[in-house]
Amino acid sequence: MTDTTDTTDTTGATDLSAHWTARLAELSARHSVPGASLGIMHRGELVAEAAVGLANTEAGIETTTDTLFQIGSISKVWTTTVAMALVDEGLLDLDAPLVSVLPGLRLAEETLTAQVTVRHLMTHTSGIDGDLFTDTGRGDDCLEKYAALLADAAPNHPLGATMSYCNAGFTLLGRVLEVVTGVQWDRLMRERLYAPLGLTHTATLPEDVLRFRAAIGHLGDPPAQAPQWGLMRSAGPAGLICSTPREVLKFARLHRDNGVTEDGTRILSAEGVAAMQTAQVELPDPYVIGHSWGLGWFLDTWDGHRVHGHDGGTIGQSAFLRVLPEEDLAICLLTNGGDTASLYREVFAEIARELADVTMRPGIEPAAEPVAVDPADYVGVYQRLSSRLEIVERDGGLAMLDRITGPLAELIDETEHEYAMHPVEPDLFVVRRPGLKQWYPVVFYTLPDGSRYIHHGVRATPKAG
Repeated sequence: MTDTTDTTDTTGATDLSAHWTARLAELSARHSVPGASLGIMHRGELVAEAAVGLANTEAGIETTTDTLFQIGSISKVWTTTVAMALVDEGLLDLDAPLVSVLPGLRLAEETLTAQVTVRHLMTHTSGIDGDLFTDTGRGDDCLEKYAALLADAAPNHPLGATMSYCNAGFTLLGRVLEVVTGVQWDRLMRERLYAPLGLTHTATLPEDVLRFRAAIGHLGDPPAQAPQWGLMRSAGPAGLICSTPREVLKFARLHRDNGVTEDGTRILSAEGVAAMQTAQVELPDPYVIGHSWGLGWFLDTWDGHRVHGHDGGTIGQSAFLRVLPEEDLAICLLTNGGDTASLYREVFAEIARELADVTMRPGIEPAAEPVAVDPADYVGVYQRLSSRLEIVERDGGLAMLDRITGPLAELIDETEHEYAMHPVEPDLFVVRRPGLKQWYPVVFYTLPDGSRYIHHGVRATPKAG
């Protein structure tokens, strides 16, 4: 490659970074996002980086492209990647009962204990109530202690009957990895991913993260600094990785390159990469993040083009990763408060259109014409460990009283909200949360056994009365 070509490529990347720095600043201000960091990878190269605003508004710390944000549940794809590498090595079987690895495992039901598998955990179909946010300490035994607590967590659906987003299942998966390898999860991730990928700004433990410039979350409207920086250590495999867009995209490039790092080290087989991007279960709510789930990744379609990705949300921080494999495009956005969903939609739609000529799938909205619904079909209480949803008649329509309960309520200031429900079609409504522009679906559906459920926030909640 000639020097002229190198200069041209660098200039193009510099111009694109400058463009997106200005654009990200404009859009972040529009959506009240204190700080944001963006990376774009196209055709295997990092073609743009941008960072704007403040990583910490009270301390006045500016966001840079090296600032570490919490990537939240994008961590689940990293945990899945290491698990799939162990499958390659014959150390783990996706469809063997977990008790073959964890003989002491006890869940709330005997059938669930005997039959739940790694595949159930990766696809959020185990039925284990997913939002058990219990602090089991800072010790290296935190995942072992957490797994023991699941004996008291009542299932929220029968094994494999539907999909319900399950943080607890990924903490349990992390414990499986520890037992199979004999290596504690945080160290396992460093050895199996961070080091081989050459990641210098990726970590999980606060004492490692705080060696760098680090963002803190902001809550409310206008956004104010969150009272707590992060979640408990036991949530690690489900959502505690901190990183930068540049390094998240290096992870995405590993999957682009069929499991091989830039220096030629194979971490995961091409078959494992393909399996992770193959649909395993359809989503009852296909209107927000995707139509189905693979292994770790969720799967979507934009304008006829395949998309896989994951989002992350912690205490006032939100993360977004999307990969368009046919267009060889990957985008990562990390943020720390405000209307992050609206920022994500504007930024990613613009990038996909400009670099790949792809139109993002539009968001869901209320029906333009009246929809005939019988309130009696929906009113009642729907409940699981961390959530109580009461559907009531209100002013001739329906409203959802949303109450956060259980251990999760201890992490959140405002635990009760009421949302007006706007029909889209029978069994499908949308609500709008305070301070946000995006509509969120509320899907009513029935399992084969006749039990009635709501799917909202990617979670299944059974009717309790």
